[in-house]
Amino acid sequence: MAAFAPLDVQASAPTAGEKKTVAYFYDSDVGNYAYVAGHPMKPHRIRMAHAMIMNYGLYKKMEIYRAKPATKLEMTQFHTDEYVEFLNKVTPDNMDAYTKEQGRFNVGDDCPVFDGLFEFCGISAGGSMEGAARLNRGKCDVAINWAGGLHHAKKSEASGFCYINDIVLGILELLRFNQRVLYIDIDVHHGDGVEEAFYTTDRVMTVSFHKYGEYFPGTGELRDIGVGSGKHYSVNFPLRDGIDDKSYKGIFEPVIKSVMEYYRPNAIVLQCGGDSLSGDRLGCFNLSMRGHANCVNFVKSFNLPVLVLGGGGYTMRNVSRTWAYETGLLVGQNLGPQLPFNDYYEYYAPDYELDVKPSNMDNANSQDYLQKIKIQVIDNLRQTTFAPSVQMTDVPRDPVGMNDEADAELDDADEDENADSRYTKRRWDKYIERDDELDPSDDEDGNEANGVRRQPNAPKRRRNVMDFQNPHAVADDDMASGAVSARSGRSRNGSANGIGSHTASDDGQEGSPLSDESEGETFNGGREDSLSSGNRDIEDDDVDMADEPAVAGPTVRGGHLATDGPQEATPPDSPPPVAANPTVSSNILDDTGNNAMDEGDTLHDPEFAKEAGHDEREKGDVAAEKATEFVEHAEQ
Repeated sequence: MAAFAPLDVQASAPTAGEKKTVAYFYDSDVGNYAYVAGHPMKPHRIRMAHAMIMNYGLYKKMEIYRAKPATKLEMTQFHTDEYVEFLNKVTPDNMDAYTKEQGRFNVGDDCPVFDGLFEFCGISAGGSMEGAARLNRGKCDVAINWAGGLHHAKKSEASGFCYINDIVLGILELLRFNQRVLYIDIDVHHGDGVEEAFYTTDRVMTVSFHKYGEYFPGTGELRDIGVGSGKHYSVNFPLRDGIDDKSYKGIFEPVIKSVMEYYRPNAIVLQCGGDSLSGDRLGCFNLSMRGHANCVNFVKSFNLPVLVLGGGGYTMRNVSRTWAYETGLLVGQNLGPQLPFNDYYEYYAPDYELDVKPSNMDNANSQDYLQKIKIQVIDNLRQTTFAPSVQMTDVPRDPVGMNDEADAELDDADEDENADSRYTKRRWDKYIERDDELDPSDDEDGNEANGVRRQPNAPKRRRNVMDFQNPHAVADDDMASGAVSARSGRSRNGSANGIGSHTASDDGQEGSPLSDESEGETFNGGREDSLSSGNRDIEDDDVDMADEPAVAGPTVRGGHLATDGPQEATPPDSPPPVAANPTVSSNILDDTGNNAMDEGDTLHDPEFAKEAGHDEREKGDVAAEKATEFVEHAEQ
């Protein structure tokens, strides 16, 4: 017996010719609904999958839509009027008044009445119908609706947690433009509702791989092949417990390949029920995430319009992982093993990895059993009419709200309502990032509003001035030591008169007279820095003059000029600096003292304070003027 082929689900980067347009349908309200306490079906898993899809960045590679919920009229294309009307009216508050109808329509245990029942059904069916409509109009190559795939619902009966069969409604929409539609079901349960709906027609071929034998719903035997015109167009592959990736690949790919050769469908609907994964609460298969996704990748390889739907799946963390991974395959992106941070990150403890590993359960499907079933299925396919044709008829008119005209009206309304917005929600959802885009500009506020969270270890995307520092620049310590003499004062008129200030060297003792040599070193050390930043000093003058103490005039001790206070630097075009120990005449001393007194009187004059508004800059100007005047007297 030949061994089955190994598993390979690497997503190859699509070329320009085979790049697919993907439309993704999601309604944020779907996670708000809950069946009843303790019920295994949890719509919250769809919200968890969406959070992973957004935070993996897959939204940049596909168009995102919030479909219009299906109306009662649209639901009655398949379901009976009485059944749809009952779903619309019944609530937990009035369900006692509909006891008879609950028994008639099988609403009760598996399919309970809960708040928002009809709205939930509308969201599920609306996404599948809108996805099919966009495929018909050529607006996309792949349509994804993880809220759909409820394959058990019958024409006038709820079953298996399903109330409205969105799959049948989506296929009916596809049949308006396509002669033949192929339906593939990889849920662990048999897709009985879809098979029953198209059991007598050759326009839809249903192929289901499922557990059979003392298992819900009890249908899907190998001999169930259809009747009338639909004979041999219902394909069932019954399986036993514990089938693994290798075995599933060995039967799925040959059967689907034969179906494509004999039936030649124009469009495909793929139901990706997650209860066939290993470790599911209600399932009994042993598929890993990659084994499940291999089916999606293989169907995608035929390059036909594909409507991808959700379905079962009752271990939420595994279902959301798998659907996010399969979304990545459909857009041609390989997702990393580490989960991105999202609103439901703690659900994936303790490993926080994108993987669903198989268990060590026994595989009850021997290779002999699988080979025997596969041969019989392919033999049944040979008895079908090759690519059955359909009589030419006029294409029925478009349903309300599912055509290009309706899209244009929504675009115009969005423009009018958001005239002042550069990037509206509708534009954000429809935007697809180019593969050659070098510097994507993310709208952080928009991403946050759409559930995209900033990753803890993600690099900064926004470029700031401080991100680009000159590696050859002088270190801050060297610049500080070279500018010691320029820090003590500011020029009164900046570069207009070139007057600066300097202090004694750090090596000199406080109060000791400055020598000509030491003074020259001080000027040379701080001159270049002070002059090069002259314009900056002028701009900062208002702040710096208020922060620094006023420069007091020099004092004379014992007939010599003391150096306690700072002395003014000599501008480049001025005479040589004054000697360190000049001899000052008595009349100059008297004049200096009087000037000092005048300065103090002026500074403390109430009228002056009122005019200047106690401005610290005026104090510095007066002090600098007195110091300059003293230097001029000393030079004479």
